[in-house]
Amino acid sequence: MASTLHLIPLPAKFPTKNPQNIALFASPSSCRSFKGKSLPRHTAWRSSYVRGQVVEPLTSDEPQEATFTSSQSSSSKLVLVVGGTGGVGQLIVASLLDRNVKTRLLLRNPEKATALFGQHEDDKLQVCQGDTRNPKDLDPCMFEGVTHVICCTGTTAFPSKRWFGDNTPERVDWEGVRNLVSVLPPSLKRIVLVSSVGVTKYDQLPWSIMNLFSVLKYKKMGEDYIRNSGLPFTIIRPGRLTDGPYTSYDLNTLLQATAGERRAVVIDQGDQLVGEASRIVVAEACIQALQIDFTEGQIYEINSVKKQGEGPGVDPSRWTELFFKATQKSTTVV
Repeated sequence: MASTLHLIPLPAKFPTKNPQNIALFASPSSCRSFKGKSLPRHTAWRSSYVRGQVVEPLTSDEPQEATFTSSQSSSSKLVLVVGGTGGVGQLIVASLLDRNVKTRLLLRNPEKATALFGQHEDDKLQVCQGDTRNPKDLDPCMFEGVTHVICCTGTTAFPSKRWFGDNTPERVDWEGVRNLVSVLPPSLKRIVLVSSVGVTKYDQLPWSIMNLFSVLKYKKMGEDYIRNSGLPFTIIRPGRLTDGPYTSYDLNTLLQATAGERRAVVIDQGDQLVGEASRIVVAEACIQALQIDFTEGQIYEINSVKKQGEGPGVDPSRWTELFFKATQKSTTVV
């Protein structure tokens, strides 16, 4: 049985006192080849997530030993987010900044970062220009000091305006992932890849419809490349994404986003889940998986469903329970 908890909704408003006027870091000082430029000043408000709220009582078969463990404190991490201005990526970056986790973005268009996240000192947010589809863009110095990577790049499953400029599933989900993984340092502690449910069944209905233009096939090829790379990995396969994308919103708006009625979180393994997943839930799952040791080398499917009660929110112990139950149920990686 898939493990289920419920998502804590974020409050509708966050405090807007004491605005911070901070500068965006355009590129790491060690990377002279980066094309950074001065961006206009921007005022951003830092807000906090709701923490420590009570969720439904655990049943007697919940593992008491499944406690949150983190091999590194937030201050010692440097998380590289690839695809950080997309629907899931925006929420990941906003949440990392809210947690005071040092973050580096790899973006085709660095100017988007200012509109979304404001300006920050380089000890908090760094923005590098590069395109994973182009191996020449991926200078090794971009990855100096990086301890963790979250890759949430993607495009549409069917031809759309997002395919313009050779932004197809083959180029993004396969070649882009391959190019990125090929240059990551062996010292990396974890890479989390956002993939999709159904990647192992792309020749079966209903997934074959989704795969008419091979998006699931190429996502699976990206997964396999990571699995065979020798790097420590976790793969998150969400259902059909809902909530957002939150394109063009600022940091404060991103932090106010909620999963609406889809608060229950379901995590499973074996590519058995069919359903939808809130982008907010997927973003939080990626961040939590980075910090849980036993999620290394694992692939998880994730859905969010309508159900009464609150959910795991940002509570590490609740997410640990979810991942633990799914892992204990099936240790087979598909």
